[in-house]
Amino acid sequence: MPTVNVYNMSGAKTGEIGLSPDLFGIKPNAAALHTMVRHHLAARRQGTQSTLTRSEVAGGGAKPWRQKGTGRARHGSRSAPQWTHGGVALGPKPRSYRFHVNKKVRRLAMKSALSTKVQEGGFLVIDELAMEHIKTKEFCAFLGSLPVSGKALIVMPEPRENIIKSARNIEGVKTAIVGTFNVYDLLNAARVVIDRAAVSRLEEVYTG
Repeated sequence: MPTVNVYNMSGAKTGEIGLSPDLFGIKPNAAALHTMVRHHLAARRQGTQSTLTRSEVAGGGAKPWRQKGTGRARHGSRSAPQWTHGGVALGPKPRSYRFHVNKKVRRLAMKSALSTKVQEGGFLVIDELAMEHIKTKEFCAFLGSLPVSGKALIVMPEPRENIIKSARNIEGVKTAIVGTFNVYDLLNAARVVIDRAAVSRLEEVYTG
């Protein structure tokens, strides 16, 4: 059973917690992680790029010159792709880049991402993520007291306004609720700072 340290809001170690080996102790599956990262990035693409075909550009109604006798190449329309200001052949059109990933792969990828963070030492459990007031400076000091630096994903069991508002202006810090973050968020963060109650919630969802 993997174990990680537990910290308080002052950054002091208060103990250890055992984690479910089925969720936090598996061998990461690189293929599943790669698929889910591709899935997330594809879903973020707007897909609004568009080019005009020869039927959509202006002009092109009359034949540029007669078919024979001029010594020039045959043409039927100035809107053809080979002409300047003509249409684009096989150009991009608005589309969705989303693709389906089955449930088993999604779950495997989430377990792999969580296990990766634990194995890298970037999974930090907090007794209780709570603040009496909205203070960005205090939250920065809290993050600075933890043993890992870089981008951080703050995970709570339920929305906590003081935490969310204290962290929202800090570069590289993202807050999330259990069930709202994804594999990309986990891998993109150098450290996952998670409430102890949120750990129990994750274990209920993925191993219960």
